[in-house]
Amino acid sequence: MNELKGIHHVTAITSSAEKIYDFFTYVLGLRLVKKTVNQDDIRTYHLFFADDAGNPGTDMTFFDFPGIPKGVHGTNEISKTSFRVPTDAALEYWVKRFNKYKVAHTGIKEQFGKKTLSFVDFDDQQYQLISDEKNKGVVSGTPWQNGPVPLEYAITGLGPIFVRTSYFDYVKELLERVFFMKEIAQEESYHLFEMGEGGNGAQVVVEYNTVLPQARQGFGTVHHTAFRVNDRADLEAWQNHLQSFQLPNSGYVERYYFGSLYTNAAPSILFELATDGPGFMGDEPYETLGEKLSLPPFFEEKREQIEKQVRPIDTVRSTLKIEKDYL
Repeated sequence: MNELKGIHHVTAITSSAEKIYDFFTYVLGLRLVKKTVNQDDIRTYHLFFADDAGNPGTDMTFFDFPGIPKGVHGTNEISKTSFRVPTDAALEYWVKRFNKYKVAHTGIKEQFGKKTLSFVDFDDQQYQLISDEKNKGVVSGTPWQNGPVPLEYAITGLGPIFVRTSYFDYVKELLERVFFMKEIAQEESYHLFEMGEGGNGAQVVVEYNTVLPQARQGFGTVHHTAFRVNDRADLEAWQNHLQSFQLPNSGYVERYYFGSLYTNAAPSILFELATDGPGFMGDEPYETLGEKLSLPPFFEEKREQIEKQVRPIDTVRSTLKIEKDYL
C-alpha cells in the first residue's frame, strides 16, 4: 500500500454559488475548472476551483445546499483551508489586494517558520495564504494564466489543512497509526503533521481545543478534506487498511473526475481519499473549462431534469479580457 501523497482537495459549503464564484474568480484568482452538481443531491451545485489545469492538490470545491443554515465554528471541525503563494513578497501584494476588495484579514503572521495571511469570505469561511519561500516537499500547481492576479503573486495550490479537535490523543493516533503521518513540530496548542514528501502541500495542522463549543456544519464551514492516492488499486488497499482498524468507510465511490473513499474516522470530521486522475480535462477543452454544466456520463440521461432544478449561473470567461491587477 502506497502512502498518502498530500492534500487532494477541500470541499466546503457556501450560502451562494454565484457569490463564491465571483469571490474565487475575481478576488482570489482561482480558475473554475468544473461546474457540476452534487452527485448525492442534484439540486445542489458543485463548483471546483483550482489551478490553471485542475491539477490534484490545487482545488477547493463548494456545495450550495438549499436551505442549509449558517454553520458555527468551534471544536471538532476542519477549521481552516490554506492556499500556497510563491513568496513572502506575494503576501504583501495580497494584503493590498484584500484591503482593496474589503476582505477581512489578520495581516501577515508566522507559524511553523512560514509567513501566513489569514482571511475570511462573506460566509465567515476561514482561509489562509501561506508562503512557499522556505518550503520543500510536494510541488505546487500552476496559477491561472488568464486570471486577474499577476502570476508572480498568484495562488498555485492548497497548503496545510487545519483540524480543531477536543480529542487530540485520538486524532494524533489516527493520523500516525492509520494514515502514517508524522508529527514534526508543535507551537502552543498547534501540532504539525506531515505525509508523503512533506511540505506545505502535504501537511495537517491539528489544534487541541476543549474550550470552544462543538462546531456545527452549515454554510461557511468545511464539509470534508481529501488526501491524494495514485489510483483505484491504492484506494482498495486503503479500504482494506481502514477495515483492519474497524474504521467505518464508504467503499469505492466513482466520482468520474476521480475515485473516492470516505471515512468518518475522527469525531465530526470527514476524511476522503481521492485518486489523482482522471482529472477535469477529459470532457471540456482547456480554453472553456467550467463554462458549461458538466455532468458525468452516468448523469447525462438526467441532464434535462437536472437543468430544470439548478438555476443557470454565467461562468463564461473565455470571451472576457481579464486584466492583471498590479495594484
